[in-house]
Amino acid sequence: MEQIELGNVTITRVWEYYGSVDMTPDAFFPESPKEVWDDGASWLTPHFLDSGTNIVNSAIQTWLLRSEGRTILIDTGVGNHKERPYAPVWSHLDTGFLANLARAGVEPEDVDIVVNTHLHIDHVGWNTYLDGRNWVPTFPNATYLMPKADFDFWNPENGHKPLLGRGNQNVFEDSVAPVHAAGQTLLWENSHRIDAGLRLDAAPGHTPGSSVLTLASGSDRAVFVGDLLHSPVQILEPDSNSCFCEDPEGARATRRKVLGWAADNNALLIPAHLGGHGAAEVARDGSKFAIKGWAPFTPYTEQG
Repeated sequence: MEQIELGNVTITRVWEYYGSVDMTPDAFFPESPKEVWDDGASWLTPHFLDSGTNIVNSAIQTWLLRSEGRTILIDTGVGNHKERPYAPVWSHLDTGFLANLARAGVEPEDVDIVVNTHLHIDHVGWNTYLDGRNWVPTFPNATYLMPKADFDFWNPENGHKPLLGRGNQNVFEDSVAPVHAAGQTLLWENSHRIDAGLRLDAAPGHTPGSSVLTLASGSDRAVFVGDLLHSPVQILEPDSNSCFCEDPEGARATRRKVLGWAADNNALLIPAHLGGHGAAEVARDGSKFAIKGWAPFTPYTEQG
């Protein structure tokens, strides 16, 4: 199953990539205790960890929402044909993402809103596609909601020196600037309400403009957390950042805050990159958190 309903909102999982990200747990999550990975091998394998290579598995996916008559995409993955000299795993991909979106019943012209939870390489790629020699917006009728703090931070004209170094090279130029030049961006700050059941809130730490989208419809709750966590290990060990967090202390504080809200409100926690069932319900476990149950999405295979 690739679709669930929460209240009046339909959520569909749209695949772009699943498999190795060429990083071991100690490289990807340098603060996480080794014993958590060792003790968790039985349930982390194979969806989140390849036990044979000790390489983390990850999903690149877009969450498709239908709410109040509008079609909304949360994060747009890596994209095709992008030059990524410092992230070779994402360079010059040629995936069937748009065909997968079409199988979910959506053509590019149907999309009303694109939400970029932040502006990292693997969250904005399908914002644009290559038309001849030019990058143009993939979704011509959409408003692209981008956090202003991230837009300013990643704009090379502003001269910021990110922790990621050159890892995000070319991303602003080919996946952000063309949409802005087309007049399709809305740069928001602090919070932004999409409709009665969907609200964006700033959740800084991973990047200065990282955000979460909260869904509240009927008695159902969910929170789309972007890269607040990349692995379920970070639910069990909420102080363990990924190596990509620009503000480590801020990321830890934000992760704890959002996990606490999800636990206290019985909300489905929906990160950007979880393989397996893609999302989880969480509960408080002393000063940490535990996984209470998984969403009913069908787990990916490496072939998609």
